[in-house]
Amino acid sequence: MAPERFRRFKDISVSERILNTVFLLTIGLGYLAALANLYYTHQGLDGKAGLSIEDVVISYHGSTTQTRLGTAIKGIMKPNLRYASDGQVIEEWIRAGAEEPEYTDKIAPILNRDCVICHTPSINPTLPDLTNYKGVAEVAHGGGATIPTLVRVSHIHLFGIAFILFFIGKIFLLCDINMYLKRIAVVIPFAAMLLDVVSWFITKSTPSFAYVVVISGTLMGISMGMQIVISIYQMWFYSRKSEVGC
Repeated sequence: MAPERFRRFKDISVSERILNTVFLLTIGLGYLAALANLYYTHQGLDGKAGLSIEDVVISYHGSTTQTRLGTAIKGIMKPNLRYASDGQVIEEWIRAGAEEPEYTDKIAPILNRDCVICHTPSINPTLPDLTNYKGVAEVAHGGGATIPTLVRVSHIHLFGIAFILFFIGKIFLLCDINMYLKRIAVVIPFAAMLLDVVSWFITKSTPSFAYVVVISGTLMGISMGMQIVISIYQMWFYSRKSEVGC
């Protein structure tokens, strides 16, 4: 009985190679854009330029010395305020206890004018919701991300990225490499993604787990990127070399 033959890149048409390539390149560019969004969302929360472990801790665990909103209006969100004096108004409101009556009278008009264009769940579910008092109160106090927020973001994260990893993996399976390495390679980004999401919730109570957030996210990105690069290389170069020798 003849052994089962599996499809490889050398077996697919040029049209399918083109389709696979533009998909992988688009996903790669999309992931780079997601990294940029992640950077600008979390950086500067500790009052310093750039993204640090402390920024990750503040995002998920919170801070005893400053709030996410207070830090943002002095850093990343400062250029978005039309008037510099509005930042002082928001800071005074936070120091006074961030109560709802003052929010309605003084804070909501500023945020609705300058911030909700991005901080709206339907536009960007990964950013804090600044369209109502409940959402603003979450970032106006020092407690970090709430459990409902983490649940909302994690389910979107898991559903969306799982589909992306599945299709990247389906293409990667056409590579001509060691079978066991291939099986490990397609599992790693899924495992890293799950560890990343779980570590968000653990960091909420254990701030030192922020390192796991960074490591798992980095591992997922590297493993996904390697699958994309290897797949494109074998589609257009390695497979053609094999065909010449046949």
